[in-house]
Amino acid sequence: MSNSLLYIITVAIWGSTWIAINYQLGSVAPEASLVYRFGLAAVILMAYCWLKKLPMAFTKKQHFYFLAFGMTLFGCNYYLLYLGQHYINSALTSIAFSTLMLVNIINARIWYKTHIGKQVYYGGALGLFGITTLFWPQINNIEYGAETLTGLGLCLAGTLFASAGNMISIKNQKQQVPIVQSNAWGMMYGAVFMTLMTLVQGKNFTFEWTVAYISSLVYLSVFGSVIAFGCYLSLLSKIGAHKASYASIMFPAVAVVISTFVEGFVWNAYTLVGFSCMLLGNIVVLMKLEQPKKKLLTALSNLRTAKSM
Repeated sequence: MSNSLLYIITVAIWGSTWIAINYQLGSVAPEASLVYRFGLAAVILMAYCWLKKLPMAFTKKQHFYFLAFGMTLFGCNYYLLYLGQHYINSALTSIAFSTLMLVNIINARIWYKTHIGKQVYYGGALGLFGITTLFWPQINNIEYGAETLTGLGLCLAGTLFASAGNMISIKNQKQQVPIVQSNAWGMMYGAVFMTLMTLVQGKNFTFEWTVAYISSLVYLSVFGSVIAFGCYLSLLSKIGAHKASYASIMFPAVAVVISTFVEGFVWNAYTLVGFSCMLLGNIVVLMKLEQPKKKLLTALSNLRTAKSM
């Protein structure tokens, strides 16, 4: 797939998963739902590898990285974000997780000495301003106390784990480990880790045998995990974690569009300004800028052509 298609699929799917997640929040413990989600995704990926006869044997060192990958991206990341939402609303959670782009910029420089162009900083600033503006009405009504700080801290900690998982995924790809197999093992280890977390906390593995819960679980496993993570993690090595992670800023924009049609959400000035800034930031981050010298040569060539006519 082209980078553009991978990015569009990632943003479209993850921007819509909030609907499915709402159906997961009920009598089933969130930790158990994560076990079901990533456990099912791992089974699907491993079945695919078996059918396609893809190699699944890896060294102990590679399995160590799979374990770290699974625990950070498919375990601690989601666990801390879910835990944080007990203390703060979804608006603050979205803003906290949107800092993933900034954390990835720092980690990409530390881990891989990645050069970050000015356009990424400008676009990222526009995006963060946009998402803050989008949710300003909800933010403005929040009473900032111990609970709010606790929730923000947990969500930011989850974002740090997500970024670490992103960096490990890039490392796996640099070592020529295919994404499908890496995700299969990573999601399996993530599911095992969350199983242990659920048991340690003394929570039960209940299940809702309803159409809403089962269908949302399948959507999150197949589309939200197998497909979206496959697309997103492919982008990490192709365009860099600093650019690919702008998708985390675009998720709320997609959610707003869906909510407009599904729930009758009414736009206001904050929505319009925030949405516009997020889109503009997306364009700035992802557009390809020509080198000044190349642009000058192109301009001179066009000028000569015009004079000769």
